[in-house]
Amino acid sequence: MNIALLLIVGLALLYFGAELLVKGAVAIAQRVGVRPLVIGLTIVAFGTSMPEMTVSVLSAIQGSGDIAATNVVGSNIFNVAFILGLASLICPIRISSQLIKVDTPIMIGVSLLCVGVLYDKHLSRPEGLLLFIGIVAYTWFAFYLARKKPSETILHEAEEMLREQKSDWISASGWRAGGVVVGGLVLLVLGSKALVAGSIQLAQKAGLSEAVIGLTIVSAGTSLPELATSVVAAMRRQPDIAVGNIVGSNIFNILAILGLSSLLFPYSAPGMTAVDLWVMLAIGILLLPLMWTRLSLSRLEGAGLLACYGMYLVHLWPK
Repeated sequence: MNIALLLIVGLALLYFGAELLVKGAVAIAQRVGVRPLVIGLTIVAFGTSMPEMTVSVLSAIQGSGDIAATNVVGSNIFNVAFILGLASLICPIRISSQLIKVDTPIMIGVSLLCVGVLYDKHLSRPEGLLLFIGIVAYTWFAFYLARKKPSETILHEAEEMLREQKSDWISASGWRAGGVVVGGLVLLVLGSKALVAGSIQLAQKAGLSEAVIGLTIVSAGTSLPELATSVVAAMRRQPDIAVGNIVGSNIFNILAILGLSSLLFPYSAPGMTAVDLWVMLAIGILLLPLMWTRLSLSRLEGAGLLACYGMYLVHLWPK
């Protein structure tokens, strides 16, 4: 298929997939009686990370350790610096206190763990098992916290969001809401695959290394579901899903994707540098004080995050 056509089709699929996913996720939150934030941190975040999971596991199987590892590190940098930067630049995002006090510190801690296990540029099965146990524990913890908030308040939040979206037809049935989420995820995965396919062809023709392709083209491409979901959620005044999607995805990328891929197929990533790992950790740490100020991400702060990503790309680009 023509590269330009791949890009157009991919963008269209991403937009409609994100629309369905956001609406279906809020409806599920209403049905099961948990905050939309928890759905954003788990179902939406894990679902939008499926392209990263597919790419990293397949890369590990094929012996492309650089792609498997740099895809995760690059995606985490892209998620915070570019996606949250762009989403808050389009529409300032209010931040839940739980994200500041609990989930973002967990993301920073998990990022520090990632620096530790990847610093020697190798992932073993014991390290993979440790990471994978981590995602199981985090998922249980997220739903445990959700149940501590009064269900009446939770339902009121979800109902308000659904009224704003005019999506009551979705909430009429739990199966229908689930089907909408699955349909949205399918469109997001297909859209990201189309865009990644065209982008990798262009990158290879430009003579970029496997590590640089993983840190930029592949990581950005596999993060397109997160990009589409968070931008649409921000535009529709769904801050819990917009930010929860990113924080949850970053946690999932490290614990589940690196964990599962290395648990199945231990691998090395010789092209990974310490700078890439420290940038991922630093961007996560920077996010916390930005969230803390006025409990929101402003347009100015969004522009600052985008500037950070731009500087990182300048560092990566072949001299």
